[in-house]
Amino acid sequence: MTLGPPLPIDDALPDLLEALRVHRQAVLAAPPGAGKTTRVPLAMLNAGLSQGRIIMLEPRRLAAHAAATRMAETLGEKVGETVGYRMRGATAVSNTTRIEVVTEGILTRMLQTDPDLTGIGALLFDEIHERSLNADLGLALAIEVRGALRPDLILCPMSATLDPAQIAKAMGGAPIIASEGRAFHVEIRWLDRPTPKHIRLDAIVADAILAALEDTKGDVLVFLPGEGDIHRTAERLAHGLPDSVVVHRLFGRMAMADQRRALAPDRTHRKVVLATAIAETSLTIEGVRVVIDAGRARRARFDPGSGMTRLVTERVSRAEADQRSGRAGRTAPGVCYRLWTKGEEGGLDLFPPPEIETADLAGLALDMAVWGARAPGDLPLPSPAPKRAFGEAQTLLQTLGALDENGAATGLGRAMARLPAHPRLARMVLAAGPDAAPLAALLSARSMGPRDGADLAPALTALARPQTPPHKDIAQEARRLTKDLTDSFQRAGASSPAEQLALAYPDRIAKRRSGSQPRYLLANGTGAVLADNDTLADAPYLVIADTDGHKPEPRIRAALAISEAELRAGFADQIETAATCAWDDRAGRVTARQEDRFGALVLSDAAWSDAPPEALARAMLAGITKRGLTFTGSAAMLLTRARLAALGGADLPELNDAHLTATANDWLLDHLTGLRSWSDWTRFDPTEALKLYIGWAGMEAVNRAAPAHWTTPLGRRIKIDYTGQTPGIEVRLQELFGQTTHPTVAGQPLRVTLLSPAGRPVQVTLDLPGFWQSSYRDVRKDMRGRYPKHPWPEDPTRADPTLRAKPRKS
Repeated sequence: MTLGPPLPIDDALPDLLEALRVHRQAVLAAPPGAGKTTRVPLAMLNAGLSQGRIIMLEPRRLAAHAAATRMAETLGEKVGETVGYRMRGATAVSNTTRIEVVTEGILTRMLQTDPDLTGIGALLFDEIHERSLNADLGLALAIEVRGALRPDLILCPMSATLDPAQIAKAMGGAPIIASEGRAFHVEIRWLDRPTPKHIRLDAIVADAILAALEDTKGDVLVFLPGEGDIHRTAERLAHGLPDSVVVHRLFGRMAMADQRRALAPDRTHRKVVLATAIAETSLTIEGVRVVIDAGRARRARFDPGSGMTRLVTERVSRAEADQRSGRAGRTAPGVCYRLWTKGEEGGLDLFPPPEIETADLAGLALDMAVWGARAPGDLPLPSPAPKRAFGEAQTLLQTLGALDENGAATGLGRAMARLPAHPRLARMVLAAGPDAAPLAALLSARSMGPRDGADLAPALTALARPQTPPHKDIAQEARRLTKDLTDSFQRAGASSPAEQLALAYPDRIAKRRSGSQPRYLLANGTGAVLADNDTLADAPYLVIADTDGHKPEPRIRAALAISEAELRAGFADQIETAATCAWDDRAGRVTARQEDRFGALVLSDAAWSDAPPEALARAMLAGITKRGLTFTGSAAMLLTRARLAALGGADLPELNDAHLTATANDWLLDHLTGLRSWSDWTRFDPTEALKLYIGWAGMEAVNRAAPAHWTTPLGRRIKIDYTGQTPGIEVRLQELFGQTTHPTVAGQPLRVTLLSPAGRPVQVTLDLPGFWQSSYRDVRKDMRGRYPKHPWPEDPTRADPTLRAKPRKS
């Protein structure tokens, strides 16, 4: 078999074929442009290494198609004969096919469906350095298959820029074969000085393109981070190029036919191809002699906390820069313009991060569970999955019913894994039936077509009668998805699109916040916002399918309005009624509310009219302790007496403020029934509650040590005031006639305030006998003048106590 014109990889082929023959595995490291993608499978076939089909995994659909086409042309055949391809929605194979180029999802399903890989003799993993999630998983599953079921299976990952040692280690020590050969020399040209930050990227790139067209020959391949950058750059070039130059755009959301058109040679024009990273690997664009690298890469970053993925634009790694520059030297010497300085290159990372470190791991976790692996360490993955992201993925899958509480795949989970869709969308289609297939296809599509806002409803309507290419492709994908449904999980699809979407994104059902701006709270507790002029801006509830992922409030990019009735009907078993009694410190009262909650969303909030008295009392107690437990009046007097008694040795419970507050639940709660506000508390007398807390025996000790009253000679009980430094009483002077000893409490003299017949203070004394002998004479003179009708004996110690005036005519 003739393999075609010489390529740099040819020198390494003998060692590679020998390693595969002896060890049945090897890692091939070859620089960009060496020709490994098209030469290695043909060389293996020519050497008769594989008794079965040779399957080569290619990360991108465009590259898979191009590689199969190039190999078939080398053999002088059409695609689908000896060399074919298999990808979602497109297959070109036959009974004579010996080499199949497949995309990532196809390989994973092949391994899951038939672990023995019947009829397959070798698996090649092209561009393994890209470290895509599916490639890492496919390699790990293949390693397990080879170790347990198929020791004859040949494995050969192929890398252009990655240090192959990590992959070889995951394979158990596979030999590494390196190719030093390069296609053609590529001259690297850097900027003389850094570009000011205020200059737009499309302006910088457009100027570089015009300069390159002046200084070089051949077609120009330009690497830009995203589709928007491509369109803006193309607009800048629209009126500045000669008629001999034509601009092509190349990005993943384009239809396959348009992508192939951008790759096709043009014999009449000089081409400028504005491309994303889709053109980095496994593609030879005939005629390209010049590469312009904007130095930026667009990456997806998944946030496990919010469940959202956002696209970020970052500086390229050195490995990516080498890949891009290699495109200029595929068929002849070339030039690469790097739009950064040589000094800045030292700050670039060596490699881009593996996708497993930044991506949504729900699909990986489901595929692993179906395989029987429940933890990241259960498979020989080249890089371990982050524990938090993997745990969040498992939690989501359990919410969707794909995993049981132990992390094992359920029957539903296995059915979900068989569908070529994200687990969320697979769950939706299996639960809602074929009617949900158009929505799933729309959300899986690279392009939904032009849309005015976030509302998915117009795009769904357009799918009913697809006229434009994006809608035609989506409608075709919906039909393919319907064919993949299993009868055991279908049901009549009577639900609305919003209800269907809610099955996939229950955590992203959102309620509009109050206010004029359309801000929404999601069921998972995060927030998101709509553009003010969006047609959904007044919707009370949304199901959000996509946001831009930016913090703190991502912008909603795709959603459907859902009614509260639809939400309640679809998630009745997950809506919790929460009745709460709480202290509102601002209002100074207890509030009792009943709420219906779905996750973080409050669906309804009404007064709880029949709240249990105990719940109200607990909320009241919370308010009292929050504001501070204070005592006044008789309660404060009782505590003072009890504390004095405790100082005198009485056996009493702790009565300091901190302890009383800490134990209020035990001694005060039962007495708060009927209290709802702070004003209620200020009118409430907790004396009886304190007496019960102190106990009968304790109160007896208090009454003995610090009695509440002192009994006058007339038998009247007068309250003792314990608030001062010395306990005291107030008593009318005449009521103490005949009292020859000073009143005491617990052996200590009382502070006695003597009152006039009108109740006004006359004298304060701690020595009543001394008062009779000294000050009384002066008081008597004064009182006789003021109150002549009252008795004022010369010797009060011999007079009878009285509260009466003298009898008339006496």
